[in-house]
Amino acid sequence: MIVRCLAGLLLATAASSVQANAWTQPKGKGQVIVKAEAMRAKDGYDPSGIVVPLPVEREDRALGVFAQYGLSETVTLQFKGDWQSGEDAFVDYDGRGPVELGLIWQAYRDDRNAVSLYAGYSISGEGRNAGYAAPGVGERDWEVRVAAGRSLGGPGRGLIGWGPERSFVEVQAARRMRDGLPDETRADVTVGGHFGEGWMVLGQAFGGLTDGDGARWLSMETSVVRNLGHWSLQAGWRRTVAGRETPLAEGAVIALWRRF
Repeated sequence: MIVRCLAGLLLATAASSVQANAWTQPKGKGQVIVKAEAMRAKDGYDPSGIVVPLPVEREDRALGVFAQYGLSETVTLQFKGDWQSGEDAFVDYDGRGPVELGLIWQAYRDDRNAVSLYAGYSISGEGRNAGYAAPGVGERDWEVRVAAGRSLGGPGRGLIGWGPERSFVEVQAARRMRDGLPDETRADVTVGGHFGEGWMVLGQAFGGLTDGDGARWLSMETSVVRNLGHWSLQAGWRRTVAGRETPLAEGAVIALWRRF
């Protein structure tokens, strides 16, 4: 049972890669991000947080779509969905993952700071073994999230004369009410730096825990984004660094952004 839970929670952590939600989209503007990721795990964390081998190597792949559109200057519509596949010692699945639709409200914003509130509703996947292919969600779930960000602005060349021209930090906290499963609490932190107009470097940490004595996880992701006008290309690497009843997974993340 423990090993099955270890394997199943991999997609829950993989799908939680953060987005910058503290700043909503301008009215009539939006973005679409198509993201591909392939995660592998030979080991996992047991209920005490100790790394133990999995019976066989776990592999999960996902192709996801994340989209936002500004309905007004203070309200943004958000959509998330993906297609998932993978296998381990217990299951071999391939199907649509959870689909989520929600609204972001800009509660506060000035030249440097932003605070937003999000509410979203999701339904589980419908592919083969869909109930297991989307282990992080129930049949129908609700999520509420608060995000706060600060743009640090201005040149930041640092002590060695080199550094980002502009940077930002964002913190998010979320509560997910899951249908038929223990509820979850999640937290995400993102730090980003712009190097000229063409490059951005992102460092992200995201984790969570289920109510009671359930799974816990903390993952780190670093990536580089190349800006090409309305398009951007992102490439990075993610790794689980701590947890309980969750796989020690790592793998590449590639995304294509389109702003309109």
